[in-house]
Amino acid sequence: MNLQIKKRRWLYISLSLLSLCLAVTITPAQASIQAQTNSPSSLNVNISATESTNWLEQGRQLYHSGNFTEAVNAWQKAVQNYHSQGDRRNEALSLSYLSLAQQELNQWEVAQQSIEQSVKILQTSQPSIDAIIWAQILNTQANLQLRTGKAETALDIWQQAQKYYEQAGDKMGSLGSQINQAQALQSLGFYRRSKQQLEVLGQKLAAMPDSEIKVSGLRSLGLALHAIGDRNSQPVLEQSLSTAQQIAAKTQLSSILASLGKVASDLQDPEAALNYFEDAETAATNPNEALQARLARFKLLVDYNKLEYAIPLAPQLRQQLSELPPSHSSLGAAINFVATLNRLKNPEQVLPSQDLAQLMANTVQSAQKIQDSSAQSYALYEWAQLYSRQKQWSQAQELAEKSLKIAREIQADDLIAQSAWQVGKLYKQQGNHPQAITAYTEAVKSLKALRGDMVAVNPDVQFSFRESVEPVYRELVSLLLDDQPSQTGLTQARELIESLQVAELDNFFREACLDKAQQIDKVDPTATVVYPIILSDRLGVIFSQAGKPLRYYATPKSQAEIDQTLEKFLVALNPVSDSTIREQLSRQIYDWLIRPAEADQAFKDTKTLVFVLDGRLRNIPMAALYDGNQYLIEKYAVALSPGLQLMAARSLQQNHIDAIVGGISESRAGFSALPAVESEVKQIAQKVPSSALLNQQFTSQALADQIKSNKANVVHLATHGQFSSRLEDTFLLTWDGQVNVKELSELLKNRSGNSSKAIELLVLSACDTASGDDRAALGLAGLAVKSGARSTIATLWPVKDKAAQMLMTRFYDQLRQPKITKAEALRQAQINLIRQTDFRDPFFWSAFVLVGNWS
Repeated sequence: MNLQIKKRRWLYISLSLLSLCLAVTITPAQASIQAQTNSPSSLNVNISATESTNWLEQGRQLYHSGNFTEAVNAWQKAVQNYHSQGDRRNEALSLSYLSLAQQELNQWEVAQQSIEQSVKILQTSQPSIDAIIWAQILNTQANLQLRTGKAETALDIWQQAQKYYEQAGDKMGSLGSQINQAQALQSLGFYRRSKQQLEVLGQKLAAMPDSEIKVSGLRSLGLALHAIGDRNSQPVLEQSLSTAQQIAAKTQLSSILASLGKVASDLQDPEAALNYFEDAETAATNPNEALQARLARFKLLVDYNKLEYAIPLAPQLRQQLSELPPSHSSLGAAINFVATLNRLKNPEQVLPSQDLAQLMANTVQSAQKIQDSSAQSYALYEWAQLYSRQKQWSQAQELAEKSLKIAREIQADDLIAQSAWQVGKLYKQQGNHPQAITAYTEAVKSLKALRGDMVAVNPDVQFSFRESVEPVYRELVSLLLDDQPSQTGLTQARELIESLQVAELDNFFREACLDKAQQIDKVDPTATVVYPIILSDRLGVIFSQAGKPLRYYATPKSQAEIDQTLEKFLVALNPVSDSTIREQLSRQIYDWLIRPAEADQAFKDTKTLVFVLDGRLRNIPMAALYDGNQYLIEKYAVALSPGLQLMAARSLQQNHIDAIVGGISESRAGFSALPAVESEVKQIAQKVPSSALLNQQFTSQALADQIKSNKANVVHLATHGQFSSRLEDTFLLTWDGQVNVKELSELLKNRSGNSSKAIELLVLSACDTASGDDRAALGLAGLAVKSGARSTIATLWPVKDKAAQMLMTRFYDQLRQPKITKAEALRQAQINLIRQTDFRDPFFWSAFVLVGNWS
């Protein structure tokens, strides 16, 4: 079974005050359920003191407190009793609740059986079952479908649920189903449709009279927007807060404030986040809410190294956590607390290690008691971390192995990944490299199985790509490349580096985005693929050529020294910098990446160098590397690729080019004017058959219409834009606003699903990589891959618009020549600027990079 999405906590099941709901949660290890059983029109019509009703209500209370195992037991008894009484309605409802609790325990198969049985009862009991029950049960079914990776089925079921809610007159239930449909649309890649649906829902909620239902709906909408990287999430949550304050909805204030704190934290505004978390704690109406808000505040202070404020909180939290009755929520809170401290270099300065170890020992016991295997595995992992810090290797090994054993038993890939990584590190520490490689390989295998939900995995224990995914790959590559690596080791290392690139892009887009694979060194036998790999103690480079053994060269350098050299070179590219220093730094990088293979005559038959770049190297223009006599671009065509994932491209012959050319030359939305864009658009339109959109004509809707209706195979956009390692900060400027990278990719990707209409070439000629962002080129690679365009040309920094205009017009002149590759056309245009214009400085021409298929 596909378990990609099993850890999501933000699904909105139903916020109707008349129904059970799985509310949106942000605080770690918390899933909440809302049941208004004292309402006269509650789902539980037969509120008598029967045993069945008691089990049903008890299950709700247990679920609400996070006791999922006990909730399962209670609801199983309710199912049995209602069945024996012949109460089909409440039997179906109990089965639906049972499925929810089983989902929380990762019991996917039994959860599926429970919900199927529930639906079957409804189908055989028609028409006596009322619409609200149908709606409720379909919501649970759709939830399970989305959590197990079946977004299309989930969407269909939520559409049915919406109809039942409307039939029952439950406005909020209908809105909730629509919020969930937007989430399913996101999972399917329909970003514009999803965003449009969420915007409509926002308008509907805003028009509703103030009520607790409206408050809940706005909070859910805000969290849904935040989950897809939409900046409107904050104002929507603020509206929810304002409405709650106006109607004195005190029970909702803490959760809204905590949500705002999480959003502010993700937007890297720690002061605002801290204020929200403090207010959430003050507003809390129950001890659990107060604890969660305090934990969030504590984590924020530790993350931002404000230990003087965190230290006084630690003993209070330690005491509170030890006094809580065992539940999924309380165990998660304890694990979260220790995980936060384990990230510090010296947790002892906050709390003694033996206190933390005792807390984890108690957590393991409590997890065993309530049969919460995932919490047990997490706690063992954090406990092992504490022993590792004390260099108590055998105790750490024993706990890590136990954690891994449980993770395997429950088939939880997120747990297997972190525990196998821990076991691998411990073997490596003891010098047992073969065992270490085996454990690391298992960790990577599990991480690959989690592709598609890399962000949502394990939110309870601060799962972070840079901390919990990337190092696993790099450490395994380092082990494989030790000493004199074999061809098998080199092949595995190369595949790992490509898998890491894919995982990074998945993480960037918050979903799996790459699924078509083609071995890139087989696309073009005249190309050499270069894989530079930045490791902690060296820079390794693997060279791959069709039909030849892999070559490997290593330069012993610390990562800090490599990063420092790359940073200096990037600064030196500024035209006002000293050209001698620039050439010296450029030669240094050339010596690391190219010189050893060149000395071995590895490039004898090579026309194109294809770089699969790593780390900060992505921000460096490879074309500008200097051998002391000439630039790399003067010797070879240069292309970039994220790895294996390429679609076969047709070459663009003169009579096959059909372009959409758009741009903004005037100052707009705080961005400076680009006067030469007007002549760039006009000149390109004269050279190749084109539809042009300039200034006021270049709106997001006009662009969408052109792409949808046009048979163009080239899209050329000369406008401001930014690439960033943050999804929400990667966009293009249109006359009427910004087009987010996800929306743009949806517009471009395989129009009407017909691959024959795919965009061959996407050109973005005035974009910028976010300053100060060492992974900004991730946004460029992400757009290049996700757009479905077979090749993308973009700029790593804003280039003088006159130089851009000259280079792009020369590029299209070259592209019209017979049998020329896109990489060679770009190379000739760059050489033309070097040798025949005033723009010979690398700053003006090397910013242009080609990503994707170069042929």
